[in-house]
Amino acid sequence: MSSIRWTFPSVSGFFPSFGAAATRRVQSWARKRQGVDPDQIQLTPGRTYILPTGVGLIYALMSFAMLLGSMNYNNNLSFLLTFLLIGLGFVAMHQCQRNIVGLEISFAGVEPVFAGQAALFRIAVTNNSKNPRDRIRLYLDSTNSDIHDLEPGESQVFVIPFVTDKRGWVQLERFGIRTLFPFELFRSWAWLHMDIRGLVYPRPLDEAPEPPASQMALGHRQHDARGEEDFAGLRRFIVGDSPRRIAWKAYARTGALLSKRFSGADTSSQWFDFNEFGDVDVEERLSTLARWIVDADRTREDYGLKMPGYDIAPSHGEAHRHRCLEALALFGLGNE
Repeated sequence: MSSIRWTFPSVSGFFPSFGAAATRRVQSWARKRQGVDPDQIQLTPGRTYILPTGVGLIYALMSFAMLLGSMNYNNNLSFLLTFLLIGLGFVAMHQCQRNIVGLEISFAGVEPVFAGQAALFRIAVTNNSKNPRDRIRLYLDSTNSDIHDLEPGESQVFVIPFVTDKRGWVQLERFGIRTLFPFELFRSWAWLHMDIRGLVYPRPLDEAPEPPASQMALGHRQHDARGEEDFAGLRRFIVGDSPRRIAWKAYARTGALLSKRFSGADTSSQWFDFNEFGDVDVEERLSTLARWIVDADRTREDYGLKMPGYDIAPSHGEAHRHRCLEALALFGLGNE
């Protein structure tokens, strides 16, 4: 026998734009009411909201029906059970809001990503109270972080993924914190409007051409970071150096982080020039340059970047890679 599935029309089915319009109005009202939040804030009772969930509404209707039955039959045991359930509901409502009040929320950073990837905004939540906080979650529209429990004095980093589609700055204008603890009868939440943003690099072209010959080797020199023939001394550690190059014995003696230098590695530098393209639009140029930078960084080649109005001298390493890709990401946008 085939099963029968009952379906009920939703409000959004009759009014497709009603839910979205109401959400936008509520969000605008909340932002005007609260203003822009600092990068670190502690939630107060006036910042938190609470409403019953679907399960909570059914629970309330069931309790009301039991109350009517108890009054109709004048049964003392039925009254006892009904008021016990009602009291349990009020306790759950109080505990649900109390579960997020007093939490300290602060921005913990976001790493740059390429267009099309998700920017992972890290938000630190700290429980400074003497009571545990259970089943806490951060959310952004339809995107949710993992659920964490916070012991007294504990801090957890929540990650909110934000999908990107173009280069430049991406801003996390609004996100929320919520809890359904305990029993999922009520939903307590708070909105936060922090001025936080992340950088999005141009998406590297999948099939980029090779750099033109005019941009290739411009003189040979000894590379400080590569080579295995002869030990040439020590130098200050630079971010991006291999851990295998670190002089650990010297670090144990002096406490200074130094890298070993070797001679005998003859290498060339490359220039990637924004103007060395034919009839190619700006975005494709930036994507091609991003591909060349990523490939050169992977092989630890020295490379420089020529952009209209300024140059970035050839070098290598994580800091140099970020500087070049940042120049591509913000080119022509007029924002720093």
